[in-house]
Amino acid sequence: MPPAKFFVNRGIVTSRTDLLNVLRPLEKQTVVYRHYRGHGLVQQGMGWIERIVADDPLTSTFFTPLSICINVDSFEHLEFETRGDQLLTYRLVQGDETVVLDIAAGAVPPEGEAPGQLAFDTSGYEQMELLGPGGEDA
Repeated sequence: MPPAKFFVNRGIVTSRTDLLNVLRPLEKQTVVYRHYRGHGLVQQGMGWIERIVADDPLTSTFFTPLSICINVDSFEHLEFETRGDQLLTYRLVQGDETVVLDIAAGAVPPEGEAPGQLAFDTSGYEQMELLGPGGEDA
């Protein structure tokens, strides 16, 4: 039996288990993603990685600004390398399509879109306070 592969700061990962292990630190992180077909940029954005799954053929991979779900079975392999700031760049590859992921720590969102607080108009609502038993503050 050959020894298990090992990687230091970069590599090309092909097994489902290795893909899952390399991607696991991205779960619950905000990332910048870029989708390429061939060498052309198709889409880009910033989103929150909600789930990373394996062994679940009914779960799709999707990238949206609100939520990202990655099924490792959607990709042939993963290329990763360590950047100068000691974070990783991930390249998920399927045929001639590639999705490049970078953790968004300190990153500028694509196309100059600044993240902001969701606005919610509270003018039509009244605040109510609940009192403890007997009408006294708890």
